[in-house]
Amino acid sequence: MLRTHTCGELRLADVGKKVTLTGWVQRVRNKGGLIWVDLRDRYGVTQLIFEEGSTSDTLLEEAASLGREYVVQAEGDVIERASKNDKIPTGAIEIKTSSLRILNAAKVPPFIIEDETDGGEDLRMKYRYLDLRRNVVREKLLLRHKMMQETRKYMDSVGFMEVETPVLIKSTPEGARDFVVPSRIHPGEFYALPQSPQTFKQLLMVSGFDRYFQIVKCFRDEDLRADRQPEFTQIDCEMSFVEQEDILQTFEGMIKHLFSTVKGIELERIARMSYADAMKYYGNDKPDIRFDMRFTELNELAQNRGFNVFDSAELVVGICAKGAGEYTRKQLDELTNWLKRPQIGAKGLVYVKCNTDGTFKSSVDKFYSQQDLGAWAEKMGAQTGDLLLVLSGEASTVRKQLSELRLKMGEDLNLRDKSVYKPLWILDFPLLEWDEETQRYHAMHHPFTSPKKEDMELLDTDPGKVRANAYDLVINGVEIGGGSIRIHDKNTQKLMFSRLGFSEEEAQKQFGFLMEAFEYGAPPHGGIAFGFDRLCAIFGGSDSIRDFIAFPKNNAGKDVMIDSPSSISDEQLKELSIGLINKNR
Repeated sequence: MLRTHTCGELRLADVGKKVTLTGWVQRVRNKGGLIWVDLRDRYGVTQLIFEEGSTSDTLLEEAASLGREYVVQAEGDVIERASKNDKIPTGAIEIKTSSLRILNAAKVPPFIIEDETDGGEDLRMKYRYLDLRRNVVREKLLLRHKMMQETRKYMDSVGFMEVETPVLIKSTPEGARDFVVPSRIHPGEFYALPQSPQTFKQLLMVSGFDRYFQIVKCFRDEDLRADRQPEFTQIDCEMSFVEQEDILQTFEGMIKHLFSTVKGIELERIARMSYADAMKYYGNDKPDIRFDMRFTELNELAQNRGFNVFDSAELVVGICAKGAGEYTRKQLDELTNWLKRPQIGAKGLVYVKCNTDGTFKSSVDKFYSQQDLGAWAEKMGAQTGDLLLVLSGEASTVRKQLSELRLKMGEDLNLRDKSVYKPLWILDFPLLEWDEETQRYHAMHHPFTSPKKEDMELLDTDPGKVRANAYDLVINGVEIGGGSIRIHDKNTQKLMFSRLGFSEEEAQKQFGFLMEAFEYGAPPHGGIAFGFDRLCAIFGGSDSIRDFIAFPKNNAGKDVMIDSPSSISDEQLKELSIGLINKNR
């Protein structure tokens, strides 16, 4: 080894030791006859000192010649610092340097490699290998590493076996778009990169591997957001001979283990909520329950009072913002304009202020008496000083709009504390959802999800009302994982395919291998997959998963560091039997 210690481990107890350190020069402070060099590696920073009188002129000149990010080896004695730095673990000592060796010089980096950098995101992504030297970035990857190790520890402790599944698989029409890979050996045919190992993990259950997991790369060719990447990582899991409750208990245990070992937080029992209640009271299927502000329906109290906006609406519904009764007219106008943006599309906002003197002031005083508004306040659990915000319109649309408003109010009122964690199981999802564009039902999760036995007969009469044996885990308004109890017999799977609009030929072509496997003794089974990148971001208090991926793509799905995706040569295209692409188009 070129070093005896790292730059993060020496302390006062090491004073007097002769040591050799290696690392990158973070900063040089030259006071003429006295030079300090901050030497950094991934473990920390240690200060080197070069002092005229006790250091040779040659060594002083070498130290003075150092530039930022030079890679060096330094040898010397550990001494106590006269002026200690309590902001770093090694701040009580420094190295009285006796020899210095430049292992590699460096160009001046395009941005400052410190926690507070002057580099914008695009520049840092282009030079990601330099950005990764910064403490704040490295700590995020260390968090990811620890979460990965603790996941494996927990899964092993409860009897799960890690099995790798193929990366080159068959393309399927359901779900997001596949990334496809042309086959050279089979001209005109293509592999797909897996969106998940779904069918393979079910086949592992048929094989008798009753507890499988994998920390696996998955790929989806879809539009990008802060919490999406073209390639992402899942904690993928499946269990045999289980019911829904077994899976919820097992993976509640995993989440509790991660919070305990990684964050030092002991979670209580994870709350549960039906999909129907989530939509009714929060307007979405991943509610943030760090704060209350549940929806209250006001049709009975607000309609038939001569206010046509409410009278003609399918739903009148509102939220109570505690302590926001002092909002000014300007703030309320800003809220209204925010709701009217095309992204949300609300036509307006009705407000009621619950004044401290017990009276009410609203934007609809012309139509509603103080008694009417008091009835609203009572139903919504409001007190003096609170603010009621009410929307109306078509039910599903207005719930989505009010959900956005609720989240904004939670943010504005500082109710979404990133140091508070409120996980939640969402249960009893619809099995199917109607797609207006294709004019048919699609599987809300995937076509292998089993319907609830008590709803089976509705598949023929009212498919939209069939509930699934499906569940999601939500933390602080972010979907972290989802899964279901699977269909495990051929006849039910064929029925499901038919209800999804597959012809027998299509079903056989796409999934014949799975249905055949079901004829060889498939056990009851179910599973779940967690978005590992999202889980890391939640634990790290970040809104973007990119911060926790070593080499992420940008918002356009490009890796600007290696310039990917990129064109390939005509020779490669010909070899793959793909029509030549005009590179000058």
